[in-house]
Amino acid sequence: MYSIYCDESCHLINDHQQSMMLGSIWCPTDQVREFNKQIRDLQKSFHLKNDFEIKWTKVSPGRVDFYLAVIDFFFDCPHLHFRGLVIPDKSKLKHDYFKQDHDTWYYKMYYEMLKAVIDTDQQYRIYLDIKDTNSSTKVAELHEVLCNKFHDFDGRVIQRIQQIRSHEVALLQLTDLIMGAINYLHRNLSSSPAKLALVSRIQQRSGLSLQATTSLLESKVNLLIWQASEVI
Repeated sequence: MYSIYCDESCHLINDHQQSMMLGSIWCPTDQVREFNKQIRDLQKSFHLKNDFEIKWTKVSPGRVDFYLAVIDFFFDCPHLHFRGLVIPDKSKLKHDYFKQDHDTWYYKMYYEMLKAVIDTDQQYRIYLDIKDTNSSTKVAELHEVLCNKFHDFDGRVIQRIQQIRSHEVALLQLTDLIMGAINYLHRNLSSSPAKLALVSRIQQRSGLSLQATTSLLESKVNLLIWQASEVI
């Protein structure tokens, strides 16, 4: 049984951000509690409160050593894996042409990200950070489409997809941190030395540029750089 924790960055169509990213971390379900505890213990070692929330937007020079330690925690643990999907340029999206709205396309991207993680010999519980109060129907549709993809008509493989709040789960916060760093690179930002240090540490530890699609066999940090279809 595996648990998958998913988050998104710059996903709104009119947020004035060129790129967008979805990210997920997965690990054996029976180790989730221990991993969450280890992250909280790491916070304590840096004299941070139990309710401190790890977030990419909170990365600062004063806490860069803590955030680097969190990145190292991920890479030092062989049972934690990251899968991300980057959309480099949202301006190329042509929803009208494909007869869809942005929200429908958003969940299609979740499907593209998650389908590469699923192994029908295993079982999965998938958790998404709450997007808005109206997303439960789309989440149910995503579950149905993934089950159909893998002929999992009895829900044995993909047992659930549900929404959770990020401040309650440290592994979801870890997803936010790694995803934020990769998307920072794709947004061509460089104003924060602390954030650049995290990007560099992920590149160093993964051995990846983080700017190209990886092999599907890449299990630690797996990336898809998704390109919109050119419509004439």
